[in-house]
Amino acid sequence: SYSHEFMVLAETGEDQLVSCTKCEYAANLEKAEVKPPDGFSGSQPPSGGNDKPMQEIETPDIKTIDQLSQFFSVEPKGLIKTLIYVADGQPVAALVRGDHEINETKLKNYLGAASVELAPPEVIEEVTGAPTGFAGPVGLKVRIIADYGVNEKRGWVTGANKADMHMVNVKLGRDFHVEDFADLRLITPEDTCPRCGGPIKFSRGIEVGHIFKLGTKYSKPLKALFLDEKGQERPIVMGCYGIGVGRTVAAAIEQNHDEHGIIFPIPIAPFEVVVLALQMHDPAVRETAERLYAELLEKGLDVLLDDRDERPGVKFNDADLLGIPVRVTIGQKGLKNGKVELKLRSEKQSIDTGLNTAVAEITRTVQELYDSIQ
Repeated sequence: SYSHEFMVLAETGEDQLVSCTKCEYAANLEKAEVKPPDGFSGSQPPSGGNDKPMQEIETPDIKTIDQLSQFFSVEPKGLIKTLIYVADGQPVAALVRGDHEINETKLKNYLGAASVELAPPEVIEEVTGAPTGFAGPVGLKVRIIADYGVNEKRGWVTGANKADMHMVNVKLGRDFHVEDFADLRLITPEDTCPRCGGPIKFSRGIEVGHIFKLGTKYSKPLKALFLDEKGQERPIVMGCYGIGVGRTVAAAIEQNHDEHGIIFPIPIAPFEVVVLALQMHDPAVRETAERLYAELLEKGLDVLLDDRDERPGVKFNDADLLGIPVRVTIGQKGLKNGKVELKLRSEKQSIDTGLNTAVAEITRTVQELYDSIQ
């Protein structure tokens, strides 16, 4: 591929992802490939099947797949959707089964068009002779491309290219022809992996990075050249990448949080340690907190001192919300016993450590957090 996206799984992600449960295949929904059905015969229509004559049926005000399926007592997979597009100014028809959805990116790539858009109502009527909702492949005078799923030996239900009319027993190769078959639709959970045939699963993700192979598109006009081993000038093969810093942080938060707030992985946390001084009006608490804060800074740690004149509950809640990995709490009760409280944001239990050894204990704890992710 000429580009790759780097995705992080997250239920709130904007992209839907498809991955194989047996091999390493993965793609976003827009790019996910669909295998041709077993026994696919290329561009040749299948032989055999329904030999009933094609018939027009009046279908007043019945346009949607669900309405047609109910009216004809046919499953959606027995219907053909005929979608009229305008590709670089020229009309083209794309056919997919009634239970499938067209993938406009795949259609655009197949056609090699700069722009592909659904045709407006006036173009649809000009091409088909009927209003929107009644297009069908029989008798169309435009280019017709069909998804692999249409290459079946069955009698299809299609639009009749007449207002309030549909056709039944429409047979590929007898009643209509297509220029070619291609992968034109969105993959579904019922499909299998295009690489190994294994089961696929759907999930959501956040794009955090993207790499592009630019080739020589820019180096040729810019005359960005190099000399090869034979001394001949050749254009540089270029590439570029983008990393979404904000997206990376958002993805990390989506994967690391609880009901109280963020649980930052320590490499990307804004601070490694937060020092909470619970009673700032007490000189001993204030002086101890400020001294511990200064000593931790001297050790090279990123430290936040919460010296606000707030209730302890507010400070605890804010510390959890911010997600700083290590919390150190200094209060009157602990100082009487020569202790400070040490707690990891990722754990529920806290421990008491001696005031004289607190700096060493905190430094060791921070280092262990880094070591645990290497």
